[in-house]
Amino acid sequence: MASFEIIVDSAANIPAALRKEHNISVIPYHYLVDGEERLCFDENVPFEETAKQLYDDMRAGADVKTSLLSEEHIKDAIVPVLEAGKDVFLLLISSGVSGTYQQAVRAAEELKGRYPERKIEVVDSKNASMGEGTIALRVASLRDMGESLEACAEWARVNAYKVNSYLTVGDLKYLKRTGRISTTLAIAGTLLNIKPVLRADGSTNAKIVFEGREHGRKKALMALARKYSERVDDVSAPVFITHADCEDDAKALAEMLRDMGASNIVIEYYDLCTGSHVGPGTVALFFTGKDRRRDTDAFEAAPAGAPVPSSSR
Repeated sequence: MASFEIIVDSAANIPAALRKEHNISVIPYHYLVDGEERLCFDENVPFEETAKQLYDDMRAGADVKTSLLSEEHIKDAIVPVLEAGKDVFLLLISSGVSGTYQQAVRAAEELKGRYPERKIEVVDSKNASMGEGTIALRVASLRDMGESLEACAEWARVNAYKVNSYLTVGDLKYLKRTGRISTTLAIAGTLLNIKPVLRADGSTNAKIVFEGREHGRKKALMALARKYSERVDDVSAPVFITHADCEDDAKALAEMLRDMGASNIVIEYYDLCTGSHVGPGTVALFFTGKDRRRDTDAFEAAPAGAPVPSSSR
């Protein structure tokens, strides 16, 4: 029997088979499509179906808005676990991307007062999508090997920045809509077929920042593969690729990585929480490698280093 329950927000993007295998629970974000409320994750609906619908809607010009998880939503997910006599490990999307982590800290403090005999660890993943999911899966493995809640939380906090995340988008207009690039830059970039490469940075409140730009889709995917080659520690470790309804490009990236020695590659649709901000055509890569806090490149301080996903979530 598991010694504690692992709970993530739906931004963790963990494929259903892995999530069930490792007994990980999910708190779903909600989003609006032209005013219609939907769930980012529904246990009873295949995620591919949910994701494809959103990205089709975005291509058709739908107005999409997301929101952070409220304290009440978080407490509603935790209380049944505490009532069952189990402790909780709660992992959230980076606090530099969303305000959900702060909501979770407040919810946990209240519940600790109500359930003093139980333990709750709230961890900022410093990541998004399968960057967060990678940490959750590793924690699940540690738990199943008998590690304590406290030891797992400490491992996650120490190793969060060793998860490397890189992505490229299919259409600059979605970055324009979030206010992260200007209309002029979006138009010029589209005309010149410029594809940005972005990454999760090493700041305390980890954000998504600009890494560089490439001319054309193929070169952008090659840039992601090159980052893997430069920064990976162990090519036998799991690698995750997520895509916003562009599976062929995800498979093309996977082939590049296999040529570099990667053998354990999982491909999944991109989570809807952050996917709605970067848009259809996005391809993202996640792997364990060099600690991001040691990066010293000039992009850290550049104005272009503003976070891509809106902090209003």
